[in-house]
Amino acid sequence: MAEKISLNAEGSLQVPHHPIIPFIIGDGIGPDIWHAAVRVFDQAVAHVYGKQRAIAWKEVLAGEKAFNETGSWLPDATIQAFRDYLVGIKGPLTTPVGGGIRSLNVALRKALDLYVCLRPTKWYPGTPTPVLHPEYIDMVIFRENTEDIYVGVEYAADSDESIQLQHFLTNELKLDYDFRANTGLGIKVVSEEGTKRLVRSAITYALEQKRASVTIVHKGNIMKYTEGAFKNWAYELAEQEFADQVYTWGQWERTKAESGQEEANKEQRLAEEAGKLIIKDVIADNFLQQILLSPRDYSVVATLNLNGDYVSDALAAIVGGIGIAPGANINYQTGHAIFEATHGTAPRFANTDTMNPSSVILSGVMLFEYLGWNEVAETITEALAKTIKAKTVTIDFYNQMENATLLKTSAFADQIIANFDRQ
Repeated sequence: MAEKISLNAEGSLQVPHHPIIPFIIGDGIGPDIWHAAVRVFDQAVAHVYGKQRAIAWKEVLAGEKAFNETGSWLPDATIQAFRDYLVGIKGPLTTPVGGGIRSLNVALRKALDLYVCLRPTKWYPGTPTPVLHPEYIDMVIFRENTEDIYVGVEYAADSDESIQLQHFLTNELKLDYDFRANTGLGIKVVSEEGTKRLVRSAITYALEQKRASVTIVHKGNIMKYTEGAFKNWAYELAEQEFADQVYTWGQWERTKAESGQEEANKEQRLAEEAGKLIIKDVIADNFLQQILLSPRDYSVVATLNLNGDYVSDALAAIVGGIGIAPGANINYQTGHAIFEATHGTAPRFANTDTMNPSSVILSGVMLFEYLGWNEVAETITEALAKTIKAKTVTIDFYNQMENATLLKTSAFADQIIANFDRQ
């Protein structure tokens, strides 16, 4: 009998053997990649658990399909379904043009307060890559999802709101800046609460997964009261709530000031030998350089919304592109989570059965990990890796490989499933 996933008093998920999981099929190539992915999911569950467990998939509507059937791009019933069933998955969605919802993805995140955008990045042998050592990339990005410039507090050039805000900044706050004509304005939002709940999630994850470090990526050298505050609040949270489990660069800097660099280095070395999690920070533009030059130095990354957008896509390019990049939007406090393909709808390839379904498949892997069905996640991951290594791939990888075999989307899923039996 199919049942809802629930959250117990301790804040942990209670997952029945036949959980109901809502899904949005997606626009454009969404149906092609979903139909391939869901066969992989169901076959993997059956492969691992036989008839003891199964997912009861429940379709809910959003995007073009929702608009065509209901007149709404994001029906209230869809939001309520994700609210009721806690965990869901979705394909890529079209953003409506000409007003209304700014972004369906952002609307879903806002409605459920999904404050973590989780983007793991790992290279699978054989995947085309522009770098020499992609195997050094193994990072998990915790991107703050509800603040920064993505809040959408912005005003068009020469709008009444922009002009009023310019006057307020100049006359009331005495801003020393001459606004040019025809200037649009946006407001960057960063709060202590938003920062600390994101960083708390990142540190908790790193400790549970026995990762080496959490890196705070920011532009606090310039934006001192937003991104700089993000860095400071992150360190404060780490030292107050995880004092016995972490060692921060803030502690290193204080030791250096009091006792010299040699003693500071010794303290960090002792912390590492004791198995403590290292908390450090890097300026955002430098970090984009470091992921190419020294990727082994970074494991879990916590950053603000815009930085996270840049960083996660740059990392995806290193390990094969956005077509193989999974993602999730999570509220670790309420248990709500929506896993998603991170790429666009590619409408001109709709119904061609040609596109790579790996993004939504690996997002499903994340979903199974979230449920605690780790054997299923491992089965899919290993089979996908074998499929890519054998150069039996879809057109995106085929065009970048020598002596590869070109597969349709559906045939790629068949190959992954066939590889379950070869493990």
